[in-house]
Amino acid sequence: MPYEIWKLNLEALLGPISAAEDALARLDERVARSEAGQGFAQRADFFEAVSSMWVAGELVHLEDLVLHDARMDVRAPSHELVIAHRIVRARRRVMRSDPGWAVSRAGIMAFAGIAEQENELPGTLEGGGEGRGLETDEHDALPPGLAEFDKVLAETSWLVAADRPGSSRPRQPELIVGGLVIRDPGWDETERISEWLDLVRKVETLPAALAAALLWDAWERLEPLQRQHWLGQVLVSDYLRSRGKVRSHLLAYAAGLRKIPREQRRDRDRTVRLAAYLDAMSEAASAGMKDIGRLTLARQQLERRAAGKRSTSSLPAAIDLLLSRPVVSAQMLAKRASITPRGALNLIGQLGVREVTGRGRYRAWGIL
Repeated sequence: MPYEIWKLNLEALLGPISAAEDALARLDERVARSEAGQGFAQRADFFEAVSSMWVAGELVHLEDLVLHDARMDVRAPSHELVIAHRIVRARRRVMRSDPGWAVSRAGIMAFAGIAEQENELPGTLEGGGEGRGLETDEHDALPPGLAEFDKVLAETSWLVAADRPGSSRPRQPELIVGGLVIRDPGWDETERISEWLDLVRKVETLPAALAAALLWDAWERLEPLQRQHWLGQVLVSDYLRSRGKVRSHLLAYAAGLRKIPREQRRDRDRTVRLAAYLDAMSEAASAGMKDIGRLTLARQQLERRAAGKRSTSSLPAAIDLLLSRPVVSAQMLAKRASITPRGALNLIGQLGVREVTGRGRYRAWGIL
């Protein structure tokens, strides 16, 4: 059933639309003018990833995500932690791209890993890389064991190519374990993505906040991607950026959704859902205003403590790291400033940052 966007109860939505538009505009202006705006935007990626997993019913600890991003895990990463880190990396990729790239067909296909055109055919694959086309002599020949292994890889490479999206060869049947289907063969992601992209073009004439709420509601109903449902929140944030409503950073939309009761977000009445989504934007903007104010004040205090130090001091690097990460460990600071962990502890002691873990081991500090 196609998603209808024109049957809207505008009288009930005018208030939430106005509040969301004003709140987003104020937040964007504040972040753009603040000295701590860049650190705020980087911190928002971690808070958004944790909130996105919370909305989906999964729990990810903030400090575990920060340490995993720094490749300093204290334990083996869980499946939920890996997904949360994918959200962080997706938001960074969106910020490196032009506004609106993520809500285009090329952007969604890139995130979903779906190839629109596949020119390589099985059986005609050639070796690539830096050594392609170079002449070889008899002294560079592989040992017998490795040569046999390389031959097996060459003979079976068509199996990998056949499983690629868009390949001309038929794919193998979907794996079924008991009653659980790992991938539903009837889930046409390309068609659902096309339907959602049609809605992106249709809502261009609506206010940015209302259009974003409609796109998120449509994403929830259509479920374009079978395994990457979290991508919808990233797309909504980039859509607001493309409309010029939030240009300075990507809105932490899931952080606002987290504060809205589930009953409102899942209500059968679409007007109630849209009002809840608009309220979520207002909540996200309100939380962002408080966070940017707290970071600005913290930056001023830290810079006062670093005033008068020699030009080769590592305190500025420590301040930038503290403002860009929710929590910081001594190893992270030592890596950033190229100093020893003991020296990192001395820097933290000079700055007087609060310790947030309360543990003797795996200690961390941060501005929360």
